[in-house]
Parts: sequence; C-alpha cells; structure tokens
Amino acid sequence: MSGIISQNVGRTSGLVKAVAAGGGTWTLIKTLTSGGSDSDLSFVDGSDDVTLDSTYPIYVFKWINIHCETDNKEFEFNMSIDTGSNYNVTKTDTSILTYHSEDDSQAAFAYSQDTDLAQGTGFSMLAKSFGNANDESCSGELWLFNPSSTTFMKHWIARSNNVQYQDYTMGVLNAGYGNTTSAVDAIRFQMDSREIQGGKIKMYGIGDS
Repeated sequence: MSGIISQNVGRTSGLVKAVAAGGGTWTLIKTLTSGGSDSDLSFVDGSDDVTLDSTYPIYVFKWINIHCETDNKEFEFNMSIDTGSNYNVTKTDTSILTYHSEDDSQAAFAYSQDTDLAQGTGFSMLAKSFGNANDESCSGELWLFNPSSTTFMKHWIARSNNVQYQDYTMGVLNAGYGNTTSAVDAIRFQMDSREIQGGKIKMYGIGDS
C-alpha cells in the first residue's frame, strides 16, 4: 500500500478515495418540513435564509418521504424569474417511467408522453400516481444547473421513487430545460392537486471543485 489517493487521480495503487458526489463541496442551505397541510413547499432567493443565485453553480433539492393527501396524485415543480410572484417558466422536458407490482404480476418501462411539456409553462412532473396510505410516500432529487445564468437556458435532471396507489414501486427519471435566459430565483414543489401532508425537502448548493 502506498497510502490514500486523493480523488483517485493519476495513481494505480493504494487506497482509493472516491470523488466527492457532485464534484464539489455540498452546503445545506435550507430544509422545509411539511406541517401536514401544505399547498406547496417553495424556496425563494432572499427569503427565509434561502440563497438561489450565483453563489453556487449547482443546486440540489432532495425530498424525503413526501406524503400526499389523496390517492393517484403527481408531485411536480416549477421555476420563477420574479422571486415567486409567478411560477410559469416556459419548459421542455421528457420523462421515463418504470414500475413493478408487489405481487410481481406487472412491470413496465415506458416513455411518459402524457406528462411531458413542449414549450409549456405548467408544472413539470417529478413523480406520479402517489398512494396516500399511512406508510406510502415518495423520495427523490432534483439537480438544477446554473440557475443565475443570463446567457443559457436552465437545465435540470431529476429522479424519484414512490409507492403507487395500487401497490407498485414507481420510478421516474425526468430531465429538461427552462427556456429562459433570465435568472431563476425561486422553485416551487407541490402536488398537482390537494395538499402535501408530510415529509421534507432539503436544498443544497454545490460549489466548484
């Protein structure tokens, strides 16, 4: 052994230290916890200790055990360029859906065309077909790249898994871009209807390596 190799660069022996996730330092900015009857959970730059500006090139949002009020709902998000006055950024996105039933009778891998946006201003789907039983929830993450740019569109990638209301595990991969060169300074998460009734969302900023 020749010691620990920091970031595994240019060496072929010794103990390997994995590259830090995201390629930089993670800073927890804010945690929002559902009070049990929330219409949305929103992160607005400059409000309630939230930073969503040029401080970080990447922002990551992780939701943990989001619980919905009623069955068969979607979890979704949208962006704002006016500090939350409007959540209506024009977006194009695409989603892949997978599921597998508890009794092993059903499974699928499909393009989720019915939820995709093509230059739409509505909310983008992050997870769908939630169950609302006491032990059912959704967890996942959204990566937003360089939201403060005034040159480029705003790219994101997301993944989630939830317990579907008919006892399936359902995974969603979503990616897209906000078709705006204005700085994005607020993010809203919500169900497509009814309330968020549990869970939390953590917001992180990732610095340069």
